[in-house]
Amino acid sequence: MKMIIIAYNEAIDEDVMEMLRVNGQKEYTKWTKVLGWGRLSEPHLLTPVWPKANNILMTCVEDEKAGPIMDGVRKLRQTLGHAGVKAFCLPVDDVT
Repeated sequence: MKMIIIAYNEAIDEDVMEMLRVNGQKEYTKWTKVLGWGRLSEPHLLTPVWPKANNILMTCVEDEKAGPIMDGVRKLRQTLGHAGVKAFCLPVDDVT
């Protein structure tokens, strides 16, 4: 199994959710209003100076589903810009 963690600008939530839907992934956990500062983006700190926030979405999938989802994130990065979305794919050793 693989765990995919997607960090993205909250403004593109519908795009990320549609990408998951297209890839047949219904199960996920999402954190909203997450603060942070990416290497290629402005800070998202929910302050008057930096008013934006991020979402983090985590999903566990079978190995064969991980590639298409990561490709979906790559397509989002191409169309929406690198600063708006990033994904990490990690091995899952055990689930309970």
